[in-house]
Amino acid sequence: MKTLSSLCLILLACASAVQAASKPAPAPAPSCDRECLRGMITAYLYSLVKHDTSKLPLSDKVRVTEDAVEKPLEKVGLVKTVTRLRGYRQDFLDERGSMAATSAIVEESGAPTLLVVHLKVVDQKITEIEMVATHSRSEGLIFNIDGLSAPSEGMNYAPRPEQLASREDALKAALHYPEGLNAAKTFADVNAPFTPNAYRYENGQIMAGPDCKFAPGCQNISTQSLAIFNRLGKVTTRVVGVDE
Repeated sequence: MKTLSSLCLILLACASAVQAASKPAPAPAPSCDRECLRGMITAYLYSLVKHDTSKLPLSDKVRVTEDAVEKPLEKVGLVKTVTRLRGYRQDFLDERGSMAATSAIVEESGAPTLLVVHLKVVDQKITEIEMVATHSRSEGLIFNIDGLSAPSEGMNYAPRPEQLASREDALKAALHYPEGLNAAKTFADVNAPFTPNAYRYENGQIMAGPDCKFAPGCQNISTQSLAIFNRLGKVTTRVVGVDE
């Protein structure tokens, strides 16, 4: 069983607020656009299934970590054990940050694994690969694979330009989440900007929102008690990208 002295939250902010925000001057076109980044994730996932990473566009100094342990790519266990991709895959793509990430379900010898992959891409080359795999409830506490059959409609809604928040505003809103966890009271106590129908999904299980049945009071994410984080400890936050 994996034990953690603190919870590390890798934050992927989504710039899709419901009100318009002023836009900064357009940034230079990235060397790898959204479809290029998506293609990098696709190529990486299939390289795991084929047990062959030799055709990936890797930087000469690519940095690889598996479950927070740095190692050569050929020493990564998943390169040898993944046998199939399942239907669930949710991508997060940041053109300006040259970052691509995905949460996907793969199989290792028939057994389902929840896999998170993060890639950094510079000049069409992968310079960083980060993987975190959850194989069972003993590793993830919550592990409802049946709840991850397909990406959700809400997470794949493409806002109109006038609905988009700025990158800075989207990140500011998202950072209320770890702030609320560290306060260990409620998200309302840190003025997190949740809508009334906001929900939280964890490893295939709805843990907050109107349809939540996990515990009394979980139907409202803003007022749901976060007292458990007094026991779990400080949340360490690392921002890896903003999906605009």
